[in-house]
Amino acid sequence: MSATKILITGVTGYIGGSVLTSLLQSTDPNIKASEISALVRKQDQADILKAKGVNAIVFGGLDDTAVVRDVASKHDLVINTASASHPAAAEALILGLADHLPITGTFTETRVLSDKDDVYAYERYREDREPYRQRTTDLVVFEKGEAANIKTYILMSPTIYGLGSGLFNRTSIQIDAIIRAARTDGFASVIGAGTAEWDHVHISDLAELYELVLTRLLAGDALPSNKEGIYFNETGHQSWREVSERIAKEGRALGYLPSAAVHEISLDEAIEKFRKTFPPPAVELGLASRSRTTADLAREIGWKPKKTRLDFEASFREEWRIIATLDGLDTHQH
Repeated sequence: MSATKILITGVTGYIGGSVLTSLLQSTDPNIKASEISALVRKQDQADILKAKGVNAIVFGGLDDTAVVRDVASKHDLVINTASASHPAAAEALILGLADHLPITGTFTETRVLSDKDDVYAYERYREDREPYRQRTTDLVVFEKGEAANIKTYILMSPTIYGLGSGLFNRTSIQIDAIIRAARTDGFASVIGAGTAEWDHVHISDLAELYELVLTRLLAGDALPSNKEGIYFNETGHQSWREVSERIAKEGRALGYLPSAAVHEISLDEAIEKFRKTFPPPAVELGLASRSRTTADLAREIGWKPKKTRLDFEASFREEWRIIATLDGLDTHQH
């Protein structure tokens, strides 16, 4: 029997890099017997990956959907971590997998969503009211996958924290963006009162869920898929004010900020402040909206996250130190 061919996109990023490391270090016999490929944009990245035993394929980017589809057609399974907001690439990956098959003939939500709810119906309802690229991409995966007889699984993540284990980018986006803005301004900021809440997950727990899903699939298990195949992955939750307060507290303790004060700013001010990281429509969504979930289905299939609330709280000092190293900040500590 030939080895399972697995394609991973986004391995130079935070999530994809950590997922790839988790798979390369996995002790699961089916994962160890698989052939892993990765799409990257640069030859030097490909060289690094090839030294790790990964079949690295250099391509022009997600917009090159013809190449994306062709590469996917040569694989049995795809893990897409490159972008959750690129519907054309998602469709190309699904159609590529379909090409591989033999012809058989056959913004703010008040409630807490479970991954055992009908999340597809919810997303379709929201999308019909107001299109949003990440949700559009999810719906492409649901609907095109079902139409093409391809099983799909979406791991829908909240705020991700912690140092990744990948070979390239190892840091996240939301918390780091607020830290970098605080360093520039001399104070931590929050949009409005900051009372809205999001969930969080450590990158290592998230990578383990990717590995778990793959392990179960390679073992032949029938996991919920397509419109029922949405897997949340929260381990706790926090308000945006708490995020900013912890950034301010640890920044002051480490000597990077003159005080632990948190300044409330308007959405317009935030759009200007974070324009290098988030497009304007994503600022409120990513730093001020409410999104609460429960990972019931993920836990039901065997996900056992290890990180606790204490790990989340301790991560802010680590994030400051990581950014200090990456950005060459003064590392003097008070």
